[in-house]
Amino acid sequence: MNLEIITPDKKVFSGEATSVTFPGSEGQFQVLNSHAPLVSTLGKGEILIDTGSGKQSYTVDGGVVEVLNNKILVLAEAIL
Repeated sequence: MNLEIITPDKKVFSGEATSVTFPGSEGQFQVLNSHAPLVSTLGKGEILIDTGSGKQSYTVDGGVVEVLNNKILVLAEAIL
C-alpha cells in the first residue's frame, strides 16, 4: 500500500509499506493491506513503518491519518 507523510513544511515520507503502526489519540493502531476506510486523529508518538525490506520510524506531534483504497495519507502537525 502507498504511504505519504506530510507536514506543513515538507513531504517526509512517500513510498510503499506492508504495515504501519500509528499513535492514535485513543491508543495505538495498525494498518495492513486492504484495510477498511478510516479517518483518525493522531497523538504524540511514533509512526512505525514496515516496508518489507526494512523498518523506519518517525515521531509525530499530532495530526490526522486517512486510509482509503490502499493509500494512507498522514497530515502531521510536526515531525520531532
